Amino acid sequence: MKLTFLGTGTSKGIPVIGSKNEVCLSIDKRDKRLRSSVLISWNSFNYVIDCGPDFRIQMLRANISKIDGVLYTHEHADHTAGLDDIRPFTQKYGDLPLYAKKRVLKNLKKRFDYIFTTKGKYPSAPSALLNIVKNKPFKLGDLQVIPIKVLHGKLSIFGYRFDEIVYLTDVSSITNSEKEKLKSVTILVINAFRITKHPTHFNLEQALQFIKEVSPEKAYITHISHQLGFHATVEKILPKNVFLAYDGLEVSTK
Repeated sequence: MKLTFLGTGTSKGIPVIGSKNEVCLSIDKRDKRLRSSVLISWNSFNYVIDCGPDFRIQMLRANISKIDGVLYTHEHADHTAGLDDIRPFTQKYGDLPLYAKKRVLKNLKKRFDYIFTTKGKYPSAPSALLNIVKNKPFKLGDLQVIPIKVLHGKLSIFGYRFDEIVYLTDVSSITNSEKEKLKSVTILVINAFRITKHPTHFNLEQALQFIKEVSPEKAYITHISHQLGFHATVEKILPKNVFLAYDGLEVSTK
């Protein structure tokens, strides 16, 4: 199973528009971050987690010609605003399955009403199949996927476990019962917004404590703002099994 980081930035991305921050001005390509999203691939299957405003360029950059569906963590724009760009896939392969909480699907139907209308639909509009995700396992292809409930501030959102890979983003807290789903994980992906505390995301200290508690073989930090610092600088202070993810990074369980 392979995980490709399509984007590792926060809602503004890096560089931030108009910013003179030194990280935003960095020439290190690892400091250039699109909005957070990943591609999970196994056998002949390709699934994307989150479909933000950079989805089109992410698909082009990763040379992806077909996906089997999109899973959503939550409804915020940096995780959903690229939905219209599924059009090339749906025009070629038909309805694309979308997986999310009922609340998130309701939000998508409101914001992208032209996609889901049953009357007078524009001929080239995308087409999608909506699938409600509850807090229980479900099948994607030949694999059982396990939703993991976390809190993003006060908002209940989902992360996902694909066999030995767990992807969590926008986490500010998680219950002990949900942590039980993380046992024996090989690769853990978790967010760390910045060095100082944040009201709705883990900061670096909280993320590292969480990684220590879960004890994966390897952990990758994502959903990174420019306030965390330079990629090269932060990498030097991390434990030996923890890495800063960057756009385009590919990791595999085997």
